[in-house]
Amino acid sequence: MSRPISKVAPDWWDYTTLDDEILVDAAKLTVEQMRKLSRPGFRVVMYDTLQDFYLAEALEYINAWRQSTDDNPVGICGPIGPTEQLPLVARLVNELNLDVRGAHFWGMDEWVDAEGRPVAVDHPLSFARADQELCFDRIRRELRMPDAHLHFPTGDLKAYSASYDAARCAVMQGGQGEVKHWAFNDPPRRKGRYKDAPPPPEEYRKLRTRVTDLHPMTVIQNARTSGGGQVSLVPTRAVTVGPVETWKAQKVSIWQAGNHDNPFGMRLTTLMIAKKLPDAAVPMSLLADHSNVQFNFYRPGIGTVAAEMH
Repeated sequence: MSRPISKVAPDWWDYTTLDDEILVDAAKLTVEQMRKLSRPGFRVVMYDTLQDFYLAEALEYINAWRQSTDDNPVGICGPIGPTEQLPLVARLVNELNLDVRGAHFWGMDEWVDAEGRPVAVDHPLSFARADQELCFDRIRRELRMPDAHLHFPTGDLKAYSASYDAARCAVMQGGQGEVKHWAFNDPPRRKGRYKDAPPPPEEYRKLRTRVTDLHPMTVIQNARTSGGGQVSLVPTRAVTVGPVETWKAQKVSIWQAGNHDNPFGMRLTTLMIAKKLPDAAVPMSLLADHSNVQFNFYRPGIGTVAAEMH
């Protein structure tokens, strides 16, 4: 039986092409039922305040960097979206006088311009710029790691990928977009070999850091969350860390405050990972096969799946 055509982008795969039974089961989940979906290798954590939520996210940076030594360099891969944790990271490093000169950081993605090049740091939506301005420029110079330890996917992508072998990635953080991606691991287009079915999970997981086309939902979401709705400002391609690098991270930690995805989407990926239902139309669900995944929720941001007229 052929799978449905996407309701939002007919030339793409996405979660609207899943079997209705999965969609119905996800919509029914209560917050408490989501919490109870934890299993070995997948942990669901709830936070009752935004202060606790973003502090916990910032502390993952501190705990990762504290493990780093000259003989065993350690780092963390971090997202833009959310960003509220970044100033807290800098403040914690400064207040604790934490020497992080030997530690590493990976930015997980960046926009690509019309010529196929990662955007410069003066672009208003540059992720590298946000990391620098919100975090690293605020860390005291005598404590901060050198620029060579800051890895952004903006130049030689093979070198960027290889850096995950030069230092241990203790944690890869991420958010979840409306198309159910981490970084810009979006669902593929519905064409060629994938016209009738999305790629099998084991094939999608072979993807490395790369330039990729963005699903229309991703473009609209980023216009909403980062550009005041100005869709024309948002590039339609990006460079992203891939599953290959993600599976080198000891832990994948996804942070969801309710701003970047909706109540239904947060339930859907929680269910699919908990029940081990990986599907490339829902890229986040592929983390069902990772050995150490944690979903972090701001409890009031989870909301409800119900009809409401506004």
